[in-house]
Amino acid sequence: MKRILQMITVFALVIAVTNAFAQGKAKIVFDELEHNFGNFKESEGVQKTTFKFTNQGETPLVLNNVRASCGCTTPKWTKEPVAPGGEGEIIVSYDPKNRPGSFNKSVTVQSNAENSTVILRIMGSAQQREKTLAELYPRKVGALRVKTNHISFSKMTEKEKDTKDLELVNDTDGPVKVGFRSVPGHLTAKVEPETIPAHGKGKLVVTYDAEKVNAFGFASHRIYLSLDGSNDYKSSIGISATIEEDFSNLTSEQLANAPVANYPEKTFDFGEMTQGEKKEHTFSLTNEGKSDLIIRNVRSSCGCTAVAPAKKVIAAGETAPIKVTFDSRGKRGRQSKSITVITNDPKNPTTILRISSNVVTTTES
Repeated sequence: MKRILQMITVFALVIAVTNAFAQGKAKIVFDELEHNFGNFKESEGVQKTTFKFTNQGETPLVLNNVRASCGCTTPKWTKEPVAPGGEGEIIVSYDPKNRPGSFNKSVTVQSNAENSTVILRIMGSAQQREKTLAELYPRKVGALRVKTNHISFSKMTEKEKDTKDLELVNDTDGPVKVGFRSVPGHLTAKVEPETIPAHGKGKLVVTYDAEKVNAFGFASHRIYLSLDGSNDYKSSIGISATIEEDFSNLTSEQLANAPVANYPEKTFDFGEMTQGEKKEHTFSLTNEGKSDLIIRNVRSSCGCTAVAPAKKVIAAGETAPIKVTFDSRGKRGRQSKSITVITNDPKNPTTILRISSNVVTTTES
């Protein structure tokens, strides 16, 4: 009986201490935990709301941290301790710029209160604003504006022709006459209309003749415009295409007797190199087919990588070396470069070889 009374006494003391401890804590109580901004226009800018709270505890309340779930949401809060019965606030701002549509964001409030973590939430829907001309056409080509100053023809076969156009916008108060300073021989270009009226639009029409390029793989060029008779090279449009050999008309017999490119290895790691050091590695290319394997093009991803195939025509059953030299001058850290080899192998015309290294400076080595 005595032992039971002792246990009851201890239990009562624990409850009393726990209650006393709880009563000695701060308690944060918000007027509301959510705010809906409703529908508003993106052009109206930053939206703000204030979450008010009261300390209903018995000790000063301190907000340790207030963290938003997104960079578009910025909170500001009462930094001073809030006495029992006192009030504080958290101002939450939402920036809708370039974020049209519905949103639902949270703000995590951490404090020394007995309810130490509280989640606030904001929501609403921003209607997209009308974009400015400069935003719709961010690139400038002289007095004209364009969405992009590059026309990509993507993949083309060696005898293919293709035509693409680029919208030109005159955002000035006067007409702009568009001519050409220089156009590569495999391209034909025209502007419709030749004179683009003030605040008007025109288009540059470009036809790419792959057969005239007489090359394979990625090719890039530039068309230089002459605006109002200008004779400089400031206004230009980039043109690119990847030209591939056309194997679609090969017969089954021709495919059976075609060359076959085989690379025993396609990657090589030079390991650690001291900055400024040059290293070489030789890849091997074997023709496992029944007719001559022709290397159409070899291109490296960086000027720091020189590639020298021993020969351009590899007979059936023959192996030829492809020497690669990597110059680490001006490089630092982990390096990875690629070499693109294009051949007349109809089943595997394009192969990517890769070299890598870790370049260190003399102070690091």
